[in-house]
Amino acid sequence: MNLYGQERAEIRDVFFNAWSKHKTGQILHGAECTLVHVALQHPKYHDVLSNREKYADRDYHIGSSETNPFLHMGMHVTIIEQISIDKPEGVRSRFSQLLHKMGNEHDAHHRMMECLGQWLWQAQQSTTPPDERDYLDCLQRMG
Repeated sequence: MNLYGQERAEIRDVFFNAWSKHKTGQILHGAECTLVHVALQHPKYHDVLSNREKYADRDYHIGSSETNPFLHMGMHVTIIEQISIDKPEGVRSRFSQLLHKMGNEHDAHHRMMECLGQWLWQAQQSTTPPDERDYLDCLQRMG
Protein backbone atom coordinates (compact mmCIF):
# COMPACT_ATOMS: atom_id res chain seq x y z
CA MET A 1 0.00 0.00 0.00
CA ASN A 2 1.44 3.33 -0.94
CA LEU A 3 0.20 6.03 1.40
CA TYR A 4 2.96 8.44 0.42
CA GLY A 5 2.19 11.30 -1.89
CA GLN A 6 -1.54 10.92 -1.47
CA GLU A 7 -3.79 13.60 -0.09
CA ARG A 8 -4.99 13.26 3.49
CA ALA A 9 -8.57 12.56 2.37
CA GLU A 10 -7.45 9.78 0.03
CA ILE A 11 -5.36 8.15 2.74
CA ARG A 12 -8.17 8.29 5.24
CA ASP A 13 -10.59 6.86 2.68
CA VAL A 14 -8.36 3.80 2.39
CA PHE A 15 -8.68 3.28 6.14
CA PHE A 16 -12.44 3.92 6.24
CA ASN A 17 -13.13 1.69 3.24
CA ALA A 18 -11.07 -1.24 4.51
CA TRP A 19 -12.73 -1.04 7.93
CA SER A 20 -16.19 -0.83 6.37
CA LYS A 21 -15.49 -3.90 4.25
CA HIS A 22 -14.28 -5.76 7.33
CA LYS A 23 -17.37 -4.79 9.34
CA THR A 24 -19.74 -5.89 6.57
CA GLY A 25 -17.93 -9.17 5.96
CA GLN A 26 -16.69 -8.30 2.49
CA ILE A 27 -13.54 -9.88 1.14
CA LEU A 28 -10.44 -7.82 1.81
CA HIS A 29 -7.76 -7.55 -0.85
CA GLY A 30 -4.04 -6.91 -0.58
CA ALA A 31 -3.17 -4.01 1.67
CA GLU A 32 -6.69 -3.91 3.11
CA CYS A 33 -5.78 -7.05 5.05
CA THR A 34 -2.80 -5.29 6.61
CA LEU A 35 -4.86 -2.23 7.45
CA VAL A 36 -7.56 -4.25 9.17
CA HIS A 37 -4.93 -6.30 11.01
CA VAL A 38 -3.49 -3.06 12.38
CA ALA A 39 -6.92 -1.63 13.18
CA LEU A 40 -7.90 -4.76 15.09
CA GLN A 41 -4.88 -4.19 17.34
CA HIS A 42 -6.23 -0.72 18.17
CA PRO A 43 -9.78 -1.03 19.54
CA LYS A 44 -9.68 2.59 20.68
CA TYR A 45 -9.73 3.62 17.00
CA HIS A 46 -12.71 1.49 15.97
CA ASP A 47 -15.14 4.33 16.63
CA VAL A 48 -13.04 6.64 14.45
CA LEU A 49 -12.96 4.13 11.60
CA SER A 50 -16.71 3.59 11.88
CA ASN A 51 -17.55 7.31 11.71
CA ARG A 52 -16.27 8.70 8.42
CA GLU A 53 -18.47 11.79 8.59
CA LYS A 54 -17.13 12.78 12.00
CA TYR A 55 -13.44 12.00 11.49
CA ALA A 56 -12.66 12.32 7.76
CA ASP A 57 -11.71 16.00 8.01
CA ARG A 58 -10.65 16.12 11.64
CA ASP A 59 -7.38 17.88 12.35
CA TYR A 60 -4.90 16.46 14.82
CA HIS A 61 -2.28 18.91 16.02
CA ILE A 62 1.26 18.15 17.10
CA GLY A 63 1.60 18.68 20.81
CA SER A 64 -2.03 17.85 21.42
CA SER A 65 -2.84 15.12 23.91
CA GLU A 66 -4.88 13.44 21.17
CA THR A 67 -3.03 10.99 18.93
CA ASN A 68 -3.75 11.06 15.21
CA PRO A 69 -5.14 7.55 14.68
CA PHE A 70 -4.47 7.62 10.93
CA LEU A 71 -0.84 8.57 11.43
CA HIS A 72 -0.42 5.98 14.18
CA MET A 73 -1.95 3.14 12.17
CA GLY A 74 -0.17 4.33 9.02
CA MET A 75 3.15 4.04 10.79
CA HIS A 76 2.31 0.46 11.74
CA VAL A 77 1.49 -0.26 8.09
CA THR A 78 4.76 1.35 6.99
CA ILE A 79 6.75 -0.78 9.43
CA ILE A 80 4.98 -3.96 8.34
CA GLU A 81 5.81 -3.15 4.71
CA GLN A 82 9.43 -2.32 5.55
CA ILE A 83 9.84 -5.63 7.34
CA SER A 84 8.16 -7.62 4.56
CA ILE A 85 10.60 -6.35 1.91
CA ASP A 86 13.55 -5.66 4.25
CA LYS A 87 13.79 -2.08 3.06
CA PRO A 88 15.82 -0.31 4.19
CA GLU A 89 18.06 -3.34 4.09
CA GLY A 90 18.59 -4.60 7.62
CA VAL A 91 15.27 -3.42 9.05
CA ARG A 92 14.00 -7.00 9.26
CA SER A 93 16.90 -8.10 11.46
CA ARG A 94 16.48 -5.00 13.65
CA PHE A 95 12.81 -5.89 14.02
CA SER A 96 13.72 -9.46 15.00
CA GLN A 97 15.99 -8.11 17.74
CA LEU A 98 13.25 -5.83 19.03
CA LEU A 99 10.68 -8.61 18.84
CA HIS A 100 12.91 -10.81 20.97
CA LYS A 101 13.43 -7.97 23.47
CA MET A 102 9.81 -6.76 23.61
CA GLY A 103 8.10 -10.14 23.41
CA ASN A 104 5.39 -9.22 20.91
CA GLU A 105 5.03 -7.66 17.49
CA HIS A 106 2.85 -4.74 18.55
CA ASP A 107 5.25 -3.48 21.22
CA ALA A 108 8.21 -3.94 18.87
CA HIS A 109 6.39 -1.84 16.27
CA HIS A 110 5.83 0.89 18.83
CA ARG A 111 9.55 1.02 19.60
CA MET A 112 10.28 1.15 15.88
CA MET A 113 7.76 3.98 15.50
CA GLU A 114 9.89 6.12 17.80
CA CYS A 115 12.77 5.83 15.32
CA LEU A 116 10.53 6.11 12.26
CA GLY A 117 8.95 9.31 13.52
CA GLN A 118 12.32 10.82 14.43
CA TRP A 119 13.79 9.76 11.06
CA LEU A 120 11.00 11.35 9.06
CA TRP A 121 10.97 14.50 11.19
CA GLN A 122 14.71 14.99 10.69
CA ALA A 123 14.36 14.59 6.92
CA GLN A 124 11.50 17.06 6.87
CA GLN A 125 13.43 19.60 8.94
CA SER A 126 16.53 19.31 6.77
CA THR A 127 14.49 19.09 3.52
CA THR A 128 16.65 16.15 2.47
CA PRO A 129 15.75 12.53 1.79
CA PRO A 130 15.66 10.37 4.92
CA ASP A 131 19.02 8.79 5.75
CA GLU A 132 18.47 5.04 6.04
CA ARG A 133 21.62 4.61 8.13
CA ASP A 134 20.26 6.99 10.80
CA TYR A 135 17.04 4.99 10.98
CA LEU A 136 18.83 1.65 11.20
CA ASP A 137 21.24 3.00 13.83
CA CYS A 138 18.31 4.19 15.94
CA LEU A 139 16.67 0.77 15.63
CA GLN A 140 19.95 -0.88 16.61
CA ARG A 141 20.11 1.23 19.76
CA MET A 142 16.51 0.25 20.58
CA GLY A 143 17.31 -3.44 20.27
